[in-house]
Amino acid sequence: MSTVLIIEDETELSSVLKDYLERASYNVLLAETGDKGIRLWQEHHPDLVLLDLNLPGMDGIDIARQIRQMDDMPIIMVTARVEEVDRLLGLELGADDYIMKPYSPREVVARVRAVLRRVKKPSERPPAIIEVSDLKIEPEAFLVQQSGLDIELTPTEFSLLMTMAGQPGRVFSRLQLLEACQGVAYEGYERSIDTHIKNLRNKLGDDSKNPRYIETVFGVGYRFKKESE
Repeated sequence: MSTVLIIEDETELSSVLKDYLERASYNVLLAETGDKGIRLWQEHHPDLVLLDLNLPGMDGIDIARQIRQMDDMPIIMVTARVEEVDRLLGLELGADDYIMKPYSPREVVARVRAVLRRVKKPSERPPAIIEVSDLKIEPEAFLVQQSGLDIELTPTEFSLLMTMAGQPGRVFSRLQLLEACQGVAYEGYERSIDTHIKNLRNKLGDDSKNPRYIETVFGVGYRFKKESE
């Protein structure tokens, strides 16, 4: 049974989420402050943290940063601030997913399930190394190199790059990319892919106006550029 740690200062909300997650067969730990959340994380080593951004004292960003220094376990951030999405999914933190308030508890359960499925799903066969342009992608080692230099990516960015680079020239819709990197497609959240793509381009030194790697197909989605193009 997977364990989910909820760090949320709204006790009524966290109690409802706990009930829904337990009915979905998850073990749930609750913390209403960042300090308690860190303590429970250290003691119980949960499989996923559902972390509110706005907490009294230590906020969600500080908590996530502290966890990331020790563990790459999945983190789903909860926020009511649209302007924080880039920061949550970006270079500074690299959250695996985010949920905007207000939300449906059923949606939270589905997104927790999708992230855990993506993290824990065993591969039936070892995926091949992908070499395209000056990039080398080793799925089993979770390694990306550009001209021989390592590039650090979040799990979502890695999944996006592997998906597109594995089929250069193929156009992927945002929903298809969301499905590929998280296991379940959620209409209304597909625009989060744009943030991941922007962060991925920044790390690869790619120019969206004159791309070497990732092209925008307006009105459709994205594709990895063929070397001959």
